[in-house]
Amino acid sequence: MFIKSGFLLLFLLAMQVNAYPGFRQFEFTDRQERTLKLAVWYPSATSGKIEKTGENPAFEGVSVIRDASPAQGQHPLLVISHGYNGNWRNMSWLAQIMAMQGYIVAAPDHPGTTTFNQNPDEARKLWQRPLDMTRVIDFVTGSPGLVGETDNSRIAALGHSLGGWTVLSLAGAQFDAGQFINDCQPRPQRNDCALIEKLGINSDLTREKLSANYRDARIRAIVSLDLGLAPGFTHQSLRQIDRPVLILAAQRDNVVRLPAVQESGYLATWIKPQWREYDVIAGATHFSFMQLCKAGAELLLNKESPGDGIICRDQRGFNRMDLHQKLAGKISAFLNASLNYPAAADGKP
Repeated sequence: MFIKSGFLLLFLLAMQVNAYPGFRQFEFTDRQERTLKLAVWYPSATSGKIEKTGENPAFEGVSVIRDASPAQGQHPLLVISHGYNGNWRNMSWLAQIMAMQGYIVAAPDHPGTTTFNQNPDEARKLWQRPLDMTRVIDFVTGSPGLVGETDNSRIAALGHSLGGWTVLSLAGAQFDAGQFINDCQPRPQRNDCALIEKLGINSDLTREKLSANYRDARIRAIVSLDLGLAPGFTHQSLRQIDRPVLILAAQRDNVVRLPAVQESGYLATWIKPQWREYDVIAGATHFSFMQLCKAGAELLLNKESPGDGIICRDQRGFNRMDLHQKLAGKISAFLNASLNYPAAADGKP
């Protein structure tokens, strides 16, 4: 009976999901007066003008149908958290793929640690990041007429870099600022250790807020992509995580100093084996998880901001598009299995 109903659902999803997802942008302010900018990709029921979103002179965008009517039925929800000083565009390549599989995908810009808002006072409110994701879930699940109806039993969170730290917090991992600072003492050159002051980790005012439990019970699966700040999570809180976690690390850390053994490997050591899957992606650097770079992008980025060209570097002999295909396959297979969701046939990566 399960197999028959699964095939029926697959067929119905394939009929409902358009070739390209719908796309909307929002800006909303919560009761704490924190304003979030949000991008949402979602299964579309109508055709319309196809446009590229997330594209600029350096980076490739993805095709969407802006403001399309959402498809009928319930859809799993994937929320995405960007890295330090990144933005929602960084993971738009994956958002499009997952939306084509029938997911609603929502990605905010985190105030203070996003490309377009690097206010130092906001950046030191690191503890607000997981709360941002909870706010996003509240907003999306409350907006079915705009982006489609969420299947509240199938909600997942994914994050890259500092976003990985963010979504682990949503799984119940708790942060000990003193533990992290002590771990950094012999490793001052590690990139996340260099952010202690910028992120307010050494502030007595935020230490208690950083150590709080931000677990969101609605989230059933977690994906961490080459995260930072992992050594600050307490062993006990990691051992208590009781939902599937996919941990993917970059093989090469010569671009950004976040050694897999000290970061992603730390999670794999302390999360119980039955709840975690760990893989080091051959050929990937820290930035291989981000969107595709256009020809000449490295020179352009270095001209605008010396040093930023490293964003476009992958390990020699590897192609970012191929890496994305591999990553999409791993991530979608993990999420579909963890959420017991048969993805739409049209949207296979």
